[in-house]
Amino acid sequence: MKDETSPVSMKVDASRLPAKGVTVKFEADERQREALASNHGLEKVRDFRFQAKVEPWKREGARVTGEVNAEITQLCVVTLEPLDARIREEISAVFVPEDSRLARIDIEGGEMLLDAEGDDVPETFTNNRIDVGALAEELFELAIDPYPRSKGAKLPENAPQDEAETRAEAPFAKLGSLVRKS
Repeated sequence: MKDETSPVSMKVDASRLPAKGVTVKFEADERQREALASNHGLEKVRDFRFQAKVEPWKREGARVTGEVNAEITQLCVVTLEPLDARIREEISAVFVPEDSRLARIDIEGGEMLLDAEGDDVPETFTNNRIDVGALAEELFELAIDPYPRSKGAKLPENAPQDEAETRAEAPFAKLGSLVRKS
């Protein structure tokens, strides 16, 4: 998780969780939505809210489940027209104290063994605090379309290529012309 403070930070004390857990509800105000838009390169965040249940997990850990919902405006990468999008992401994470052996990744013979289909390694928390808001913001960020396009928007045939493509093709184009001349 991010080290910097999230504009939607909402911390829960994991050491004081009742057996049934606690429900956390959050709706961002205008200032928080502006900060989210700025932090994530969006034109506007019209709505950002989440609801999560934080329950005890094993001896010292916590399981967080719930949902993040948002309405955003971003610009089409082709036409630069504003596009509205809705985000709905499930929250599902397990947290353990940072010194817990459950947070360690097994390493055998210098190799990390991870099961692609298995559970994720638990996230860690310090000082008995889990920032549910920061977790919700991370999931929000992952759900944002990095290349939004308006319906039917296409680059023109003669559109300039990006600089990386031009540099990558240039050496091969020169080699091709040398081979043909020989």
